[in-house]
Amino acid sequence: MTSLRLSRRTFLAGTAAIGLAGGLTGFQPQNARAAADPQRGGVLRYATLGLDTADPHRHTGSISVQQIYVEALTSIGDDGSVKPFLAESFSVSPDGKTYSFTLRDGVKFHNGEVMSAGDVVANITRVKEKVKGGWLASAMKLVDTATAPDARTVVIAMREPYAPLLNLMSELWILSPKSPGWDDTITTPIGTGPFTFGDWQPKVKLTAPAHTAYWRGGMPYLAAIEADLRDGADRQLALRAGEIDIASVPADIAKQLAKDPNLRVSQLKDAGWYFVAFNNRKPRPPFDDVRVRQALTYAIDKAAFINFASAGTGVVSNQMVGPGNLYFDEALFKADPHAKADLAKAKALLKEAGVDPTKETIEFVSWQESYPQVVVQMVRKLGFNVNHVALDDIGTQKRLGQYDWDMNCMDSGPRADIFLRYVRMMSDGPNPVLWGGIQDADYDALVKKAVAETDLSARRQLYLAAWKRVMDQYYVVALGLNADQIVIRKGVEGYEPGFTWSPNRVDGGVAQTWLAGRS
Repeated sequence: MTSLRLSRRTFLAGTAAIGLAGGLTGFQPQNARAAADPQRGGVLRYATLGLDTADPHRHTGSISVQQIYVEALTSIGDDGSVKPFLAESFSVSPDGKTYSFTLRDGVKFHNGEVMSAGDVVANITRVKEKVKGGWLASAMKLVDTATAPDARTVVIAMREPYAPLLNLMSELWILSPKSPGWDDTITTPIGTGPFTFGDWQPKVKLTAPAHTAYWRGGMPYLAAIEADLRDGADRQLALRAGEIDIASVPADIAKQLAKDPNLRVSQLKDAGWYFVAFNNRKPRPPFDDVRVRQALTYAIDKAAFINFASAGTGVVSNQMVGPGNLYFDEALFKADPHAKADLAKAKALLKEAGVDPTKETIEFVSWQESYPQVVVQMVRKLGFNVNHVALDDIGTQKRLGQYDWDMNCMDSGPRADIFLRYVRMMSDGPNPVLWGGIQDADYDALVKKAVAETDLSARRQLYLAAWKRVMDQYYVVALGLNADQIVIRKGVEGYEPGFTWSPNRVDGGVAQTWLAGRS
């Protein structure tokens, strides 16, 4: 298992080298291939995250597929920096309160109409007034005005400085206000992306034809994308059989597929994190006692867990980000009391709390993944009975939202800004169920101060203070980090995963992808 004394770049490079590189012989990395004229046509078959709604402003976390047909003013580049996208440039006032965007000229929606600054303002207003609890809810509450001084200029005035805004705008997708369902729930999104919202069969597939008037001249090269939305489908078999071209797979499957000469393995450029969360909204005894949550954490062998979950490519951590990230704290990592499991301490804490684990049952909820079972077996060593309920994504979200459980084990992928990790643990945060619905006014205050802080160093310290509160209360326990694995079939040219899950971005993605030998 990799040491945590790595830079982010070294860490991400290491995930390719450990266990995966052996299958890449003779299959050159994308940037090392000989240049060739893109071949037009063909249907790319794509399978990563699902699609939980046709309304991009109302999603609950499935943000990958929709970004083939909707775009935003900004984009997160491969290095994690924010860059102009539908906006050709942007600027921020010295006091951090006013954001100005100059739009690209002649960008067309899928209905053929040119996108205007008024359309962008309408999207900002819709998210602010119509969407409750979404990714951008906190940011939109701070918007004082959004105006369009002319057809290509958008000005957002905030009531107070708000540091994450440029990054978060990469996930405020711009739609035509003529999209059906605009005043309620959009049923057919009309975006600006390289592909259009075509035929959607929920939990089955989305067929997205090319947008022939796409603003990036000559793109896309593909005729269409077919996104596989099936839960539980055997992607390993489908990749080997040539039924899928690009897919996300677990790390252990990636190691196996890397040996196939027709496949290559790549990774998202930012790491996701694994964690355990407790029911913080409606905790029942004895799990409302911090000593019990602490004892359960001492029972978890983080190294064994992350080695299993990542097939040996991940790293143990007690934070949401890894080394090399601005918000990673080396001293906090070195002081982790749970770097190694300690059953003796765990049992002593339970005794102190007056808890007989043999008389208690943990209601444990997870997705239908193998890694949560590792944690289940570990906490059973303390004597607890565990009722492990593993569900599909929609079922898990529903069950967690009922707050009738005690403990979970989940993972969360890359985010456009560190705030998008912290906001999920705020009292009014969007879709907070994976993190147990934390209700902590002191935590909320620290995060609010962080996003309003214009000094980067001070903002970092506020975020760290908020995370330390999470750690001290054992609301959520970080276990480790790992980059999500993406498998790509030979013949798929021009495609590499980005920093986040977006398949279409300013410096790469499906708009620039083409298929060799397929029409």
